[in-house]
Amino acid sequence: MEVKVNRSAFLKIIAKLQSVTEKKSNMPILSTILLKAIDNSLIIAATDLEIGIKIEITADILQEGSITISGKKLLEILKESKHPEVHIKEKENSRVLITNGTAHFHLACLSPDEFPLIIEPENVSMAEIDGDTLSEMIEKTIYSISKEEDGTKPGGIFIEKIMDNNGSANLRFVATDGNRLSMVDKKNPTIDLLELGRGIIIPRKGMLELYKIASEGGHIRFGFKKNNCIVKKNKLFLLIRLLDAKFPDYNSILPKEDTLSIVIKKVELLDAMKKMLILSNDNYSAVKITLADNKMQLVSTNPELGEAQEILYTDYSGDNLEIVFNPRFFIDSLQKMESEDVKLEFINRENPCLLTGDGDDGFFGLIMPMSYNNGR
Repeated sequence: MEVKVNRSAFLKIIAKLQSVTEKKSNMPILSTILLKAIDNSLIIAATDLEIGIKIEITADILQEGSITISGKKLLEILKESKHPEVHIKEKENSRVLITNGTAHFHLACLSPDEFPLIIEPENVSMAEIDGDTLSEMIEKTIYSISKEEDGTKPGGIFIEKIMDNNGSANLRFVATDGNRLSMVDKKNPTIDLLELGRGIIIPRKGMLELYKIASEGGHIRFGFKKNNCIVKKNKLFLLIRLLDAKFPDYNSILPKEDTLSIVIKKVELLDAMKKMLILSNDNYSAVKITLADNKMQLVSTNPELGEAQEILYTDYSGDNLEIVFNPRFFIDSLQKMESEDVKLEFINRENPCLLTGDGDDGFFGLIMPMSYNNGR
């Protein structure tokens, strides 16, 4: 194989694939990137067996063929190069020559036959979504994915198809770690093309790759086949293995009773929660919220460091209510919201707080309270 390719375009792709290539795998081939030259195109691929990605770019193909190159070393070479073009040539004895201007690199490589196949499934029904919409949905849910690796909580985002009151199809993303839940619905008429059954779960790492693609804008096509999510955008193909896990019945924890509610400026609440976090540590991370007489008082106590207090003025005129939360959960939700004013709904000290905003259509966050004694 021998190719010449634009360094800038090539570098951008190789950098994008670094998060997919395995750094500590017992399979050395997974730390490499596959380059396949055919016709006038260079196909670049990486996989960790859970995620596979292929990107096709135009290149000057001097000789067709396939090689593998260390993803990390290839990135380092491209970063240090100042020449506009990179020349890659396969040599004998499992070697590859990379030249860019006056620099020459002779690298050892593995046989491309060892590289796992990234097969594009046939006859996949595909829906379409705008990249900006998809990136928003991921941003507003991914922070609630459980970070525990013990398998007791789903490490991904649950996706399902729901119908609204008008009979329109909606795409729903839900994530939870047991202490909070974030959910967002967006209208998508093409979702009817998909067979989602009772829903599927895309793992965190796959969602992060999907977010990178979505954040670049444009339209994205996606579908599901057996235990895989298939994503296409222009000359990019992404394959994500779905999580084989059961998502909890989140509907059972959604508030069904009448609630006490307040409306407050998002920036004021966010700033106040950040102040409450200053004195927190691994042993003490709680804020006690007291609602009374058009005021919302926040108190964070850490016996090792001291106490922080803040008072926010609200439209609340109901019965007094004291309830304790982890301030970090409010911060995570508020930072992803676009509303100027946010609505907080409470039932009592044992039930979760529901967080919504007029500027965040289809979204709500649900935060479970902590033990009341934690706020003392």
